[in-house]
Amino acid sequence: MTAAMERIVYLDNNATTMVAPEVLDAMMPFLTDRYGNPSSIHSFGGNVGKHLDRAREQVAAFLGADQDYEIVFTGTGTESDNTAILGTISYYRDRKHIVTSRVEHPAVLSLCKKLERDGYTVTYVPVDSEGNLDMTALRESVTDDTAIVSIMYANNETGVIFPVQEIGALCRERGIPFHVDAVQAAGKIPIRVNDIGCDLLTISGHKFHAPKGIGVLYVRRGTRIRPVLYGGHQEKGRRPGTENTPGIIAIGRASQLASEHLSEYHGRVRALRDKLERDILKRFPNSHLNGNRDNRVPNTTNIGFDYIEGEAILLYLDRHGIAASSGSACSSGSLEPSHVLRAMGVPFTSAHGSIRFSLSRFVTEDDIGYVLSVLPEVVGRLLEISPFWDKEKRQGKPMPL
Repeated sequence: MTAAMERIVYLDNNATTMVAPEVLDAMMPFLTDRYGNPSSIHSFGGNVGKHLDRAREQVAAFLGADQDYEIVFTGTGTESDNTAILGTISYYRDRKHIVTSRVEHPAVLSLCKKLERDGYTVTYVPVDSEGNLDMTALRESVTDDTAIVSIMYANNETGVIFPVQEIGALCRERGIPFHVDAVQAAGKIPIRVNDIGCDLLTISGHKFHAPKGIGVLYVRRGTRIRPVLYGGHQEKGRRPGTENTPGIIAIGRASQLASEHLSEYHGRVRALRDKLERDILKRFPNSHLNGNRDNRVPNTTNIGFDYIEGEAILLYLDRHGIAASSGSACSSGSLEPSHVLRAMGVPFTSAHGSIRFSLSRFVTEDDIGYVLSVLPEVVGRLLEISPFWDKEKRQGKPMPL
């Protein structure tokens, strides 16, 4: 490991987060001494079951749910999204239309593409150049044949927040089930399922300092949904399979902590994000913000750099121990520009040079200062070797540094 790599500045928290120390402490006993099966009749397992009940209450409180019965533990956010959509359309078999957006996570988009092959019609609602959802198009998309509307709360690449309360009211009026993918909202902005008016809502523990492998699907009492998996009686038959006890305990504790730290995200974390963003946009004239400046979660900025490749920026940053992303982690490895930025109409050359920085409450002011000290060297070096920038130089444009 080089001297530079001895320091790690992690700004990829929309991809995953570190497990909070308090969360690790809460789950460790259930990886060691308290290993009983919570479904067992004996007290060794039954006592574990009581802790699961407590975790369910913690998650219900985090989401503003009326009853912990409405909380279903799953393995991942992807599983929760798939269960919400597949479980709903399997009940409403006479409806063959689905409404979603063009900028959803692949957990929703890939499923919708598969359902189109199975005979469903899917409407992909567009966004504008700032990533805002086109509500007029959404209203016009809903029909009597619509089985479900599935829209994210906050976009994973730009952080832009969608008007889920307005969509919830529309769906209630039309009698259409409404699913919200709130994976990127959890822990960053308040979530109140009754205010949203959704029937189903997804969160994933590893996005707010719980471990990977634990998700939640909120299912409003009375919502018509069939299970996707069949087996035992766990989760009241809605998601059978022996419970991931350590993960459930962890997401319960993480939910508590997320509620306690919301004000920090809207204060200190937002200020650090804004400093990083402001200084980059000021220093590099070839940079620009992707997404709505105001209506977004407080930890996320997506900045495009003209003339250079985002993947190259990430590689050079990585050499200095800085972790960021060129988009959704689930899309990495592709040379195609982000589907989110393409839907926003971001020019091809700029979309290729876009970097997402996503902060957590563990990021410090010193971390941001370090990133800002490294970026000029990185961007300058890449501009010097860029064939796109070489063309601009021949036209007499100055180096944007």
